[in-house]
Amino acid sequence: MLEAKEYAKIFADRIAKGAFLTTCDGQKSDTMTIGWGSVGYMWAIPTVTVMVRQTRLTKENLNQVKSFTISVPVDDSYKDAIALCGTKSGRDLDKFAAAGLKCKASKAGTTPVIDGKGLLQLECTVLYERLMDVDALAPELKDKWYTGDTEHTIYVAKITDAYLD
Repeated sequence: MLEAKEYAKIFADRIAKGAFLTTCDGQKSDTMTIGWGSVGYMWAIPTVTVMVRQTRLTKENLNQVKSFTISVPVDDSYKDAIALCGTKSGRDLDKFAAAGLKCKASKAGTTPVIDGKGLLQLECTVLYERLMDVDALAPELKDKWYTGDTEHTIYVAKITDAYLD
């Protein structure tokens, strides 16, 4: 497992360019693009915090299986796949096939990771989830990100493994 400061730096440097958040409902995997998130240390363990909108297939999967993986590209070689997975729904197509991606078993084996080189892999187990209260958000952020769209559920998850492929 990578040391926390190693994967935290990669995550912080690359998350705004997009990463893959992969879930599995026990049978079928799906991935979506995330561009927001943070890595930290809560409850005396390494954690990642991500947000998923209520309307996403990923949210449905997380309701069933409380684990996910994040595959963070360390360069721009996954740019097109990140773009596709951020604009299409897994309800409508197989995003893996459409984006030219493949999955492989994660080390824990619960939820797969994106198979490829140049990816920081974070295996995560949900510790806490909460529907955000957009009325508690600063008005300028609420007006920019939550006009007529659904709120996010905020997930804090334990990082059970972190490694570079």
